[in-house]
Amino acid sequence: MITDDLAELEQLAGAIVRSLSSGQRRKVMRRMARELAIGQRERITAQRQPDGTAYEKRKAKVPPVSGRGAACFLYPAGGGGEPRRVLMKSFTWSTGRMLTGFDIEAGGIRSFEFDKIVKWLPVPEEHRNAGGGRLRRRGGLRRRAMFRRLASARFLKTGVDDQSFWVGFTGKVSQIADVHQHGLRDRPSLRAKAVPYPRRELLGATAADRERLLDVLYDHLASEI
Repeated sequence: MITDDLAELEQLAGAIVRSLSSGQRRKVMRRMARELAIGQRERITAQRQPDGTAYEKRKAKVPPVSGRGAACFLYPAGGGGEPRRVLMKSFTWSTGRMLTGFDIEAGGIRSFEFDKIVKWLPVPEEHRNAGGGRLRRRGGLRRRAMFRRLASARFLKTGVDDQSFWVGFTGKVSQIADVHQHGLRDRPSLRAKAVPYPRRELLGATAADRERLLDVLYDHLASEI
């Protein structure tokens, strides 16, 4: 949450805010919180740190290897039963050792852990060289600006009481945001090893934020004259 970064603003306008009635303070601080949240969203969307430098870019992912034709193998069945035969019309093999393709028996796209494959089998004659087209890689959202959803109003919250206001994340989302805010280590998935994340500050007041908040205060005072 943003608190200490606004010390300069508090020194400049704190006395004025404290002189307002309780209702007026809440009204002003509610507007301030909303404006500050807007500023944070704009900066995050622009992929910038509070000091103006750009976020470290996401590491480029090696595209998955696309399979041509079909693949056939035995794979452990759910519930510990006998391995079932999987026949895939087309597939991609990612660096995470996941095989993804159209499972003919299941009638849809499925993913399988490469290391769990029991045995590779010959592809039936009728399915050889029948690739069914190249499997399109999904993940369009991941190629967009980082933290796009995290910066939305659904997750970036505001709060107000008689004495203060805040902008930040709460609950489970706050733990995720904290990893990126301070460049900590975390696991990208349940089965993955913990890796260090670059420091990308999601919250931090800038000179533009301070000017925005002062404008809110001045507008309120002008409206009361």
